Parts: sequence; structure tokens; C-alpha cells
Amino acid sequence: MRTCILGISAFYHDSAAAAVVDGEIVAAAQEERFTRKKHDHSFPHNAISFCLREAGLEPDEITHVAFYDKPFLKFERLLETYIAFAPSGLPSFLKAMPLWLREKLWMGDMIRKELGGFQGEMLYPEHHQSHAASAFFPSPYAEAAIITMDGVGEWGTASWGTGTGNGVRLCSELHFPHSLGLLYSAFTYYTGFKVNSGEYKVMGLAPYGTPRYADVILDELMDLKEDGSFRMNMKFFNYCQGLTMTGSRFDRLFGGPPRKPETKLTQRDMDLAASVQAVTEEVMLRTARYVRRETGMRHLCLAGGVALNCVANGIILREGIFDDIWIQPAAGDAGGALGAALFAWHQVLGNPRYADGLHDFQDGSLLGPAWDTDSIEKWLLEQGYPYSRHSSEETIDIVTDSLTGGDVVGWFQGRMEFGPRALGNRSIIGDARSPEMQSRMNLKIKYRESFRPFAPSVLEERASDYFQLDRPSPYMLLVAPVQPSRRMEPTPEQEGLFGLEKLHVPRSDVPAITHVDYSARVQTVDRERNPLYHSLISEFERKTGCGLIINTSFNVRGEPIVCSPEDAYLCFMRTGMDMLALGDCILRKKEQPELSDDRDWRKIYELD
Repeated sequence: MRTCILGISAFYHDSAAAAVVDGEIVAAAQEERFTRKKHDHSFPHNAISFCLREAGLEPDEITHVAFYDKPFLKFERLLETYIAFAPSGLPSFLKAMPLWLREKLWMGDMIRKELGGFQGEMLYPEHHQSHAASAFFPSPYAEAAIITMDGVGEWGTASWGTGTGNGVRLCSELHFPHSLGLLYSAFTYYTGFKVNSGEYKVMGLAPYGTPRYADVILDELMDLKEDGSFRMNMKFFNYCQGLTMTGSRFDRLFGGPPRKPETKLTQRDMDLAASVQAVTEEVMLRTARYVRRETGMRHLCLAGGVALNCVANGIILREGIFDDIWIQPAAGDAGGALGAALFAWHQVLGNPRYADGLHDFQDGSLLGPAWDTDSIEKWLLEQGYPYSRHSSEETIDIVTDSLTGGDVVGWFQGRMEFGPRALGNRSIIGDARSPEMQSRMNLKIKYRESFRPFAPSVLEERASDYFQLDRPSPYMLLVAPVQPSRRMEPTPEQEGLFGLEKLHVPRSDVPAITHVDYSARVQTVDRERNPLYHSLISEFERKTGCGLIINTSFNVRGEPIVCSPEDAYLCFMRTGMDMLALGDCILRKKEQPELSDDRDWRKIYELD
């Protein structure tokens, strides 16, 4: 009899499901991709249905269900926090309680009902155990140190420990309200972006500023210890008792109220972003050094939302604290579903784990649904959309010719990615050599802020030719400097520019993916994980001599990454993309009929 474990995360943000069958990761997906609601926190009905279909399972074949945290322990933290801050926390309390009393406290009953009367075993690892399991068990290492950091789970906001063989052990934990993730979210809120969604914008904005507030943060907002632990001065924060992240003391400390969303960015906003980013890097560096000393482990595994800070990850790597690091591609709460399932398989059920030190067990994180070209063609014929069908070789030839001509292409292939990064299966791609491409893709394709950088997908075997990076980065979770030989130094006039004035200064011979600090968020592409995408970039290199392309997620601002051919077609038609490759079906924008669903996407998707 097979052991079939369903992992679930839900009810905070980024709900997801994962299926692990006899120890193999068969499927994983976020609920947002199906409902088209970004960061959807609702019970993952659709993600569960997909995982069961992909695994070939009926609900009664599931042997175990693992939920990614302990609801009663989280409820305890909420009650104690509300009591501690009473009566000022009453509005927040009244807003949260109905959902807890109606659904969250009865999680087991709900899951059993949703699965048609599931009678198997329910397991509830703690939140940071799920993160730790998601970091270590799919990693290539037989043993490793583990660090998890996020906003908050039940009580924990960060932890460190070790993974050895088929077990993870957490040795120490930082508790709420002291949280690096919530500190970063406070500055996300204060600089006018959406909490739990816009943190990566703060990271992208940071290089435009100078960290002139870093000392203020360290002196006034937190007491940082040498081991990376800290306590926050809660007089400046409002997230324990209120419906906002910061309060009036925070405003006075930084010279004004929070920036209103969608208003002009000022130099202060950029400097605030640079400052919280610098403090985050310092906290993560101190923690990493301490954990290396305490564990003696040569390798590090990372998970939790803070582990998506790829700038800090790159610094930890370049500092040489560990020989190598592996970061869970779905490091946030979605990855908790996978971690919970793997925790059940290895740690609860005691099944062995084998690691060769070279290859991870996450299949390139290509764990979502797929549509083959036959099913895509059938859908196109039903819709009456003009297309041409080709062989894989012809598709690559057509797409690379389009890229070299300056076009922007929607690339929809194979299984959807699990995690927040598009890794070459649900991607919008372009020519990184074009100085205009960053602005064009930001403003005409993605409809997002002009300052945000794009990532390169580079052939793994050519990565060190372009970046100061000596190892693979398949999941786009490391930032690395562009090689000095490829940089273009600014003129004296350009050197004097400030803030967003720096945006239009070419920084290298691949300017569209080179950030203002000469860095890039690198995805290396190898033949093993994604042979089709590797072939595409190889053909582009053959035609141009350039072994990388721009890769950004296939969506517009505020929209989840596309899941189905229909999602891809709608995004293609609502934007300035020139071509769409749906499997081996090629669609050209100029040949398409006027879109019948012509609603403004801004009225469909809530801006982040």
C-alpha cells in the first residue's frame, strides 16, 4: 500500500497544497494560481484537487494530511496579544475572531469534510518545523544547518537548528513580537507598498537610496545582539494591537506620515528602503555566523519569507560563512505545505532520506499543472484564435528570431512553477542587450513601477562569464554582481545623479538586467532541470553571442502568475507583448481578434 501524504497551508496568506507519495514530491501549487486572487489565503480547494489529480489519487487513498502549523497555538498567541494590549486592540480582535471561531479552530473537521470524510491521520507540525523541513529535506545535503525567518508562525518568528539524515531539530527560536519579517513589513507599509506582497519592491528600491537611517533603526527600533537575536521597541509599532504596521512615534522618528500608495517616490523613501535592507542583511549575517559556530555544519538551508531576500542570501554566500547554501524556492507560507508533508514522511513516519550533495529533490520546482500542445491546440480551435503549430525546434527558432528583433514574448511551457518566481515555464522573456527593454517591459508589459529590475536567465555553463557567481542558482534566489569586464562606467554627469535619475543610465552590455548597483537576481538554467528553456537560450546565444535573456513572471502587476492557457492568452492580449508561445503553438498579437473580455485589468486585480 502506498503512503500518500497531502500537505496543506491556509488561512494566513499564500495558501497551497502539496502531494508526497512514498517520499516523492509529486505535485505542489498555490491556490492563487487557480482563483486568480494574489496571495489567496482561503482553503486551497483547487490546489488540493490538482495535487490529487496529478498524483492519480482519490481522496480515500490519502493516508495522512499534514497542516503547516498548530492552529490552537496560534490562537493562544492572538488571545494573549489582544489581552496584553487591551483595550486598544479591540478593533483588530473583533475583525479576526469570527473567522477563527467559524473555521480556523476546527481545521481538522474542515479538512476531513473537504476531503469527503477523510479518516486517516492528521498531523500538525509547528510553523517553523514546516519551514525547516521544506528547507532541509529537498536539499542536496546529508546534513546542514537550518535558519528560518518570517513574519510570525504560532509564536516563533525565526529559528535555527540542524538537519541530519531524516530528521530536523530546532535548537533556538525568536518569539513574537520581535520579528525581522515584521520589521521589513513595517517599512514596506511606511514606504507605501502592500504588506505581505510589496516587500520585494522595497528590496528593489534599496539600491537607489543610501542607508542613512540604518543607525536610527539599530539605535531606536531594535536592540540587535551579536548572535543575530534582537528585541524590538514596540512603542514604534502598531501591528500587535492595530490595523496598521506603524504608529505616530514611527512617523515622528522618520519625519512624516507613511507614503500614500501610488504617489511619487521621494529620496526619503529610497533611503528608508536602503536602510531596512542594510539592517536585514546585518541581522542575517550575524545569525549565519553564529549558527555556523554553534553547529559546525558546512552547509546552510534557508526558508521562511525572509529567505526570499535574495540580496541578503547572496551576501551570506559571498562572505564564505558556509561552503554552500540551499534556499527553498517556495520559501514563504506556500512552501509550508510541502514542508509539512515531508516532515510527516521523514520525521513522523521515520522513512530514510538519501542525499548525494549535488542534486536537490525539487525537480526544478516545476510541480504545478501542465498542458500539452494537443490540449492547447484543441482549446485554441474552440476559441477561434489564430495560431500556427510547429515542432519544438521550429518554435525555438521562431521565438529566438522574435527576441532578436526586439519583441517581447510570453513563454508558456510544461509544468507551472511552485513558489513566487517564474523559472522559464510561465515567463515573459526579452533581449537583455536592449537599453530600452527594462522601461518597456515595466511600463508597457507589466504595468509596474519603473524602478523595478528584471532578472536574467543565463545558461549555467556561461553564468561566470556574466556574473561573479561560482555555483548554480536555479531558483533565482541569489543576487550576484555583474562581472567588472561587462560593466559600463557612468560619465561624470551621470555620477552626480540621484534616486530614480539613475534608472536610465546603462550599467553593462546587458543593461536590461543590470541594477543600478551593478547587481542582478540570477537564474542559472541547466539541461537537466529545464531542457527546453536551456535549448531556447542556447539558440539565442548561437544567433546573438549572448547567453542570457530577460525572464520576468508571466503576469501583470497585482495578478498571480498565469496557470492555464486562458490565463496566458488574456494577459498576452491585455499587454504590449508581441508574441505568445503556448507549447508549440505560436500566436502573434497583430493576427488576434479584438479581445471580447476587454475589462481593464486594474479593475480585476488589486494593486500590490
